[in-house]
Amino acid sequence: MLKESVNYKSKSLSVGFVERLAFGCGDLANNIVYSGISTFLLFYYTNVIGVGAAAVGTIMLISRFLDCIADLTMGVIVDRTKSKYGKARPWILRMAIPFAIGAVLLFSVPMSFGNNAKLVYIFITYNLVSTIIYTSINVPYATLNALITQDQYERSVLSIFRMVLATVGSMGIALLTLPMVKLFGNNPRAWSLTFAVFGLVAVFLFLFTFLGTKERVKPANKKQLETNIPIKDGVKALFNNKYWAIITSALVLIFIIMTINGGATVYYAQTILGDKNLVGILSTAMNLAQIVTMFLIAGFIKKHGKRNIMIAGSVITIFAYAIMALSGTNVQLLLLGNIIKGIGGAGIAACMFAMVSDTIEYGEWKTGIRTEGLINSASSFGFKVGGGLGAAIIGWILAAGGYVGGATVQTASSILAIKSLYIYLPMILTVIQIAILFLYKLDKEYPSILQELRARGNSN
Repeated sequence: MLKESVNYKSKSLSVGFVERLAFGCGDLANNIVYSGISTFLLFYYTNVIGVGAAAVGTIMLISRFLDCIADLTMGVIVDRTKSKYGKARPWILRMAIPFAIGAVLLFSVPMSFGNNAKLVYIFITYNLVSTIIYTSINVPYATLNALITQDQYERSVLSIFRMVLATVGSMGIALLTLPMVKLFGNNPRAWSLTFAVFGLVAVFLFLFTFLGTKERVKPANKKQLETNIPIKDGVKALFNNKYWAIITSALVLIFIIMTINGGATVYYAQTILGDKNLVGILSTAMNLAQIVTMFLIAGFIKKHGKRNIMIAGSVITIFAYAIMALSGTNVQLLLLGNIIKGIGGAGIAACMFAMVSDTIEYGEWKTGIRTEGLINSASSFGFKVGGGLGAAIIGWILAAGGYVGGATVQTASSILAIKSLYIYLPMILTVIQIAILFLYKLDKEYPSILQELRARGNSN
């Protein structure tokens, strides 16, 4: 068991396997909706419901900017929550059932509506689910990592459990969605039933997260336990945190890449490879490789640091895209590229959220203000902006390429648009991501920062 100082004092704790598993199951539940949105929602809107890709992409982008208010508001609410269960866990319990209902609403656009009415329904439900419900459960969940422990390595282990199970969720959605839709009748109602099943599973997973975790970490300044930090002071402290700005910028790019590549997979499989059912095989190859690699990566993180492992994973990912670019319609070579992408993705996924948690201590050390909820909500907004931009880019590029949903034959320009979304654009953005990560140097500074914070806590 790993031991660490709690509340900056000598009292020790251990974070056991069950708690790590319970924490990870929260992102398994989250990913039922997030992966459904990123992988199938645009396809559902364009090919099942029959609305234009560009219009939907614009709605998704507008919604992302509305998230700014929702995310920051939820971060402040989490920081001000005081209950016997802590500040983050109560929200996981409260929002589990609304989360499941929201998943069904997304995939229940009434077929009897006209095109404009469908777009209104999409705008309302997409904002309800993504801007309100998902934010109200994801921001507290993201904050939980920093509240369970302050040990830098243990946060990485928790993040590994989180991302292994998140990957299981992504793989499950990719593998099971289309077969379940077919099982339930392969019609619009079948999509609603499929996500009703997924939502029910998510409720039980969130309950396990609530029951199986414990919040232990408190601020060094004990006055923060009794008083609320003014919002303007919290926001000012946030923007004085350079490492938060760096990792949030990287997260925006990471989620743009994930959304573009993931959302383009079904179009690539159907249009380029001629079989949309290959989505499950391609996604499984990538996700299995990522899961296996994440089981082996903790020692490398401990030795080389989170930033360096993220950069190494990004380099491997670029190499994978190069292989995919050469594959053409060769499914075996494309599978190899996805396996290598999964290996590289493990280095990115295992570290990114733990790095966000580490910026909390840096911000507290620099400003004297500890705002776990606000920092995680701002980062949540960052990666949701990335997801929204990614979805919008898919819609815009497909429209620019002349893609027609449901058409048997696509034009050469639409085929180029799909290839660009699946391979070339993610490759270019990954290069930019590496450049940003070189600015992050907190791994080396963290031990001395934590030592000073503990000294401050002991002196109070």
